[in-house]
Amino acid sequence: MPARSSRPMLAILACAATPLLGGCIAKTALDVATLPVRAAGSAVDMATTSQSEADEKRGRELRKREEKLGKLERKYEKQREDCFDGDQDACDKARATYAQIEALWPTIPAPVD
Repeated sequence: MPARSSRPMLAILACAATPLLGGCIAKTALDVATLPVRAAGSAVDMATTSQSEADEKRGRELRKREEKLGKLERKYEKQREDCFDGDQDACDKARATYAQIEALWPTIPAPVD
């Protein structure tokens, strides 16, 4: 018989919870309805590169080229010194290194003052 006395209590709780659950169901329905729109927006954001991201990428590439140019210039100076000391092999290497420097120069913009 205790089960019968708990049924009215359960019915009262169910009636009291109905307005609360209605909001949950409406929120869930809204979330489900807007999910494709949010997913498409995220896909577009991931597929496009913003201007700042493009600028950062260009800056990284430029710094790498400048770093490579610096290494080549140091290598060239060392090879020239060895060449002036009479090392013919160093003279040949210096010419090849200088050709690499000349090829890299046009890819680096002039400094802005």
